[in-house]
Amino acid sequence: MSSERKEPGEHPLRSPLTADRSLGSRAVDESTRRPERRIRSFVLRQGRITDAQQRAFDAHWQRYGLAFTGTPRDFAALFGRRAPLVLEIGFGNGEQLLHATQAEPDRDFIGIEVHRPGVGRLLNGLADAGVDNVRLYQHDAVEVLEREIAPGALGEVRIYFPDPWPKKRHHKRRLVQPDFVALLASRVASHGRLHLATDWADYAEHMQNVLDIAPGWRRAAHHATAERPAWRIDTHFERRGLKLGHGVWDLVYERD
Repeated sequence: MSSERKEPGEHPLRSPLTADRSLGSRAVDESTRRPERRIRSFVLRQGRITDAQQRAFDAHWQRYGLAFTGTPRDFAALFGRRAPLVLEIGFGNGEQLLHATQAEPDRDFIGIEVHRPGVGRLLNGLADAGVDNVRLYQHDAVEVLEREIAPGALGEVRIYFPDPWPKKRHHKRRLVQPDFVALLASRVASHGRLHLATDWADYAEHMQNVLDIAPGWRRAAHHATAERPAWRIDTHFERRGLKLGHGVWDLVYERD
């Protein structure tokens, strides 16, 4: 879910519990239930973190990092001002988010990424640029949305090139699903924006089908897909996809 494709894994929306069939018709005691299984859209395969990336955590995490606490945050107090708050989910190597922090200084940014090397790389970039209108989570995006972001707190959500899970049997693992966009709608303020981008035609169609019928969202334009907006740069990942013959689709929706 970013400018760098994530490893296959599980989607972070919960699946319902089912009773143990061995109990027959007996009532199931709460203490015997198994922990709720969460399906995620990623696998946490961190790969090798470089010495420079580790030094970035040591030197800059205190400035830019946010530890998951499970309680709603006061982002205005955190940034020391009231400004539109933009969330980028799955920022990959951080190329786009670094650009946004400098190109849109009147906005504050929250980035979420589970893969440590990408977070380390962005920490170095942010420190080199000297920006201070961004904070980062290395945590599951759905848990952050559910527990740390208050209803209506966001002005915009950006999700660029999430894992497309191309095999049909894996489509349920795609991040953009009805429950997820309903959660986003609860966290984005009225007239706020959701911007999605993908280089998989099938996923673009899936996203459109989900959002066109999702309560609380409407297309920002008459066309299903838009030209790449000025605020999204042409990243290395996108250029690589185009060289492989992929198309690129941007979908922009607005909150009612």
